[in-house]
Amino acid sequence: MLYWFFVKSLGWLARRRLGPTVTGLENIPRTGGAIIAANHLAVIDDALLPITSPRMIHFMGKAEYFEGKGLKGRFKKWWFTSVGVFPVDRSGGNKSLGALTHAREIIEDGHLFGIHIEGTRSPDGRLYKGHTGAARLAFETGCAIVPTAIIGSRELQEPGTVIPKKGRTQVIYGKPIDVPKKPSDEITHEDLRALTDRVTAEIQKMSGQEYVDEYAQTVKKRLKEQSAA
Repeated sequence: MLYWFFVKSLGWLARRRLGPTVTGLENIPRTGGAIIAANHLAVIDDALLPITSPRMIHFMGKAEYFEGKGLKGRFKKWWFTSVGVFPVDRSGGNKSLGALTHAREIIEDGHLFGIHIEGTRSPDGRLYKGHTGAARLAFETGCAIVPTAIIGSRELQEPGTVIPKKGRTQVIYGKPIDVPKKPSDEITHEDLRALTDRVTAEIQKMSGQEYVDEYAQTVKKRLKEQSAA
């Protein structure tokens, strides 16, 4: 696992360029499994969390990152695997179950699991409706969820850009939400929705984003269809 090698060797460069300030580190449990549930504004969000957290955070990454061909494809697969990212098929349903099972194992082994609760980057900087995967994992494992707000990353890396501008960002780790462990067959949709909305509301209070009660993927699909029309 090369996670800490990259965080230590390249983290200083990222911190110098992204200028992150961090608050709420005391809210990250020192030991044991927990979920870091954050908003998602830019690709660099997945650098901001590792370089500001005192503990390693495991992430999901879309399956396409691990399926490339040739030297470039092999390098991307090696890179993401080395820094603790594992693949997920984002088409949902049964295709996503394997990744959720792996995430549950990570939490039960006493590690941190990071997830962007909106499921994809915000199309316009607003905060969108959260998916219930994090809530399900919390109920199944009985772990806490740490609502996390990322601020300023979109201004440094607008959609479609690769290299971020130099500037300032902020990461706020909110107070953990304790979640009681429940048998899978006793977890209701109402349980999942209520917990997800609570986490989203905490992120919204910290980030100051306008909330949209719609999934970001739905909005992105609609915008794509409109631009193609």
